[in-house]
Amino acid sequence: MFDRFRRIRLLYLVLGTLLLVGLLPLALAGWMLSNRSADELRSVEGRYQAQLVQDKARQIELYGKRYRDVVTGLARAFELAGGVLTLSEQGGEERLRKSLVEDPNMIALAIMPVGGEPHLAFKPDVIGRDEVHERIGQVVARMSGRGLLLTKPQVIRSSQEMGLTVAAPVMGGENGEQIVAAVAAVISFQEAFAAVQQKTSKSEQELLEQGLPVVFVVDREGRAVAHPDARAAFAERSMIDLKVVQEWMEAGVQVSALAPFSVEREGRQVNMLGAYATAELNDDTHLGVIVIQDEQAALRSVWDMRRQTLYISLFAASLALLSGFYFARQLTQPVRELAAGAQRIAAGDFAQRIHVHTRTELGALGESFNLMTDQLEHFIEDLRHAAAENRELFLGTVKALAAAIDGKDPYTRGHSERVARFSLAIAERMELPDEEIEKLRISALLHDVGKIGIDDNILKKPAPLTAEEYEVMKGHPQKGYKIMSHIPAMREFLPGMYMHHEMLDGRGYPQGLQGDQIPMQARIISVADTFDAMTTDRPYQKAMRIEAALERIKTFIGTRYDERVVAALAAAIESGQISAGRVKLRSRHPMPATADIIQPQTASSAAPQPLSLP
Repeated sequence: MFDRFRRIRLLYLVLGTLLLVGLLPLALAGWMLSNRSADELRSVEGRYQAQLVQDKARQIELYGKRYRDVVTGLARAFELAGGVLTLSEQGGEERLRKSLVEDPNMIALAIMPVGGEPHLAFKPDVIGRDEVHERIGQVVARMSGRGLLLTKPQVIRSSQEMGLTVAAPVMGGENGEQIVAAVAAVISFQEAFAAVQQKTSKSEQELLEQGLPVVFVVDREGRAVAHPDARAAFAERSMIDLKVVQEWMEAGVQVSALAPFSVEREGRQVNMLGAYATAELNDDTHLGVIVIQDEQAALRSVWDMRRQTLYISLFAASLALLSGFYFARQLTQPVRELAAGAQRIAAGDFAQRIHVHTRTELGALGESFNLMTDQLEHFIEDLRHAAAENRELFLGTVKALAAAIDGKDPYTRGHSERVARFSLAIAERMELPDEEIEKLRISALLHDVGKIGIDDNILKKPAPLTAEEYEVMKGHPQKGYKIMSHIPAMREFLPGMYMHHEMLDGRGYPQGLQGDQIPMQARIISVADTFDAMTTDRPYQKAMRIEAALERIKTFIGTRYDERVVAALAAAIESGQISAGRVKLRSRHPMPATADIIQPQTASSAAPQPLSLP
């Protein structure tokens, strides 16, 4: 027997060893290899990005140099020709317009003599005359020497296109050191756009999701001046939330690749690769060429490698498990039987027994488990019978107490039972939970328990009470509360006993509560109590018809009674659930489903009389 137990334990040790030896080295080697591949690929991507932004920056610099040379060349030509005074005589403005036509990137060209008439040519479908004067005027106003001026790219309002302004002075005078004119041009920045545009119609987000680099250009303030999404450039969107842009603005070096950094996109953190380079248009105008790339998408091949390693590891683990499954089943089957039996017991099913046929310790455990189930089943059944007997005893005691209270007054005999049934009918119409309905039933049966402490001369008086007697009678809720509050089990039934004479407008007693301060239990009993009093013969009044009593109660909605409770009473009467002498209740309640209401005895008759409503 001991050897058999030893073999069972060794089997699982062997299975665990197979998994450990076969799966762990494979998974560890795959993980290390994928990490190394990720580092290498990340390094390659960094070098590629650095080369990419450097090439784009050189393209932009060459583009800027070309038009610096064009404007500077025109200025030097005018200097050699002795100024610009003969420009109009030689058809100069026509040549300006021809220059615009021949160069698609030149948007406007102007010759601005000092103290003379300016000569201007521009493309009206791209820029307006006023905007040309504004742009050129801003540059010329800053001119103070031989140096060439160049502005950062700005949006052209007329056409929503990016353009930069280049201006060079024309020197003259006796010593050639005096500014006699200026040559200025507005140049399109579209070639920079073309440099950062991908040959695809995909959006920035789609490019990032596919692991492709996104290249854009920013100015010294970190605002986009060229972007794959033209709207970002035209809106001069700030890009300083990206770490790579912050690094360029702070460092200002020519080219650099960054370690991975994270950005928040659509509510989640995304790791990015990035690099930057500086495009120097002139000494004062520098632009940053930035590239970003989604690291996870760029390194997708690494994740594929890890996924393949995982699949291979799982396959190896599956083979190891299948090889030992047959032997392990001999042990796991009894355990499953025990677990299923425990679940059935937890669910309250004590009828079934488990069947464990083995000579190991589990067999003895199964026999002990079945013995325990037998004992639990007997114990639970005894408890169920005891609980049912206790409940019947409790309900019987409550009914007897209610009957004893009602029995003090022959005109109210059966009143508590009727109020309880009316209350249950109202609660059912309001679809209250069964637990609340049961609480309501007990509370309604005992709502007048305090009358046990009221003098019989007042309680049985066959005429209306005097003011002093009425004040004494108003003390019965408090008396009932004091009687029952000493019993812990009665605590949940106290609201109906204590507060069933409270009114919504605060004029009730004993506390003068208002509105939602009055519990629903008390609101229901209040309506049921009044309804029974109005439909029962009393020494000082005759019973009213059910319909008349309901209409009378409705007049007190909002002042004495809750509208929902009165509506539920009306619905019960309309459906026939409450009728003359009968209340139909659902069978789940301990009361019979349909029962005659206990009728009061009048002072002239000792035997119960059927309720007869006019």
